[in-house]
Amino acid sequence: MKLTILAVAAVALQLLAGSASAEALKLRVATEGAYPPFNSIDANGNLVGFDVDIAKAVCEDMKADCTLVAIPWDEIIGRLENNEYDLVVASMSYTDARAARMEFSSSYYRSHSAFAGDPNRFKDVAPAALKGVRIAAGKQTIQSEYLEKAYSESKIVLTKDEPEAQKLLQAGEVDLVLADSIDLLTFLQSPNNSKFDYVGDPVTNGFLKSSAHITAQKGNVELIKKVNEALDHLRLNGTYDRINNTYFPFSIY
Repeated sequence: MKLTILAVAAVALQLLAGSASAEALKLRVATEGAYPPFNSIDANGNLVGFDVDIAKAVCEDMKADCTLVAIPWDEIIGRLENNEYDLVVASMSYTDARAARMEFSSSYYRSHSAFAGDPNRFKDVAPAALKGVRIAAGKQTIQSEYLEKAYSESKIVLTKDEPEAQKLLQAGEVDLVLADSIDLLTFLQSPNNSKFDYVGDPVTNGFLKSSAHITAQKGNVELIKKVNEALDHLRLNGTYDRINNTYFPFSIY
């Protein structure tokens, strides 16, 4: 009788553990929704883009039931800290300041920053050559932080997000935009923006990190471990390449 009771108790504990595990895999995932082709909102109100597809593939690999939400960029870290979601998949670059507030996964793509504008007006993008020049960047991005540090004699214009910076360039309200070069690719390929191109060489230095990461709440190393395992699986089974090729004619890994 005692053995029977113990066996029943063991089964009950296993069922409870399984239930808790399943509950733990219900994840809330945030992205920005204003950073095409990585994340944006389509005409039907759906989140789409490279980041979104990567998030869905990671969730599928982890067998997690994920809900995706769009969060303004300047709120995305604070609201993660407030436990409004579990993961951020929004092309988040690594900085020491951010690492003090979040856990970072291994990188899931690499890029670099570049200036865009009218190449007939600008050739040299060194800080001394752009004195007084109006330069836009999305606020709270590594590009905006870099401009404020290195281009103090330029007129820095910080916008709510990257598309807003591009609109200012189109309208002639700024002279240059500094952004991720891959993000700028869609903008520059549009027929409406044929007068614009990359200006100068890509900006590569220790401050402008060139890799994007998935992030979680500080201390949640177990979740990031699962994310890293999922990212490895996507690379090995061809899923990553399929997603990459949907958006880009070259590998961004």
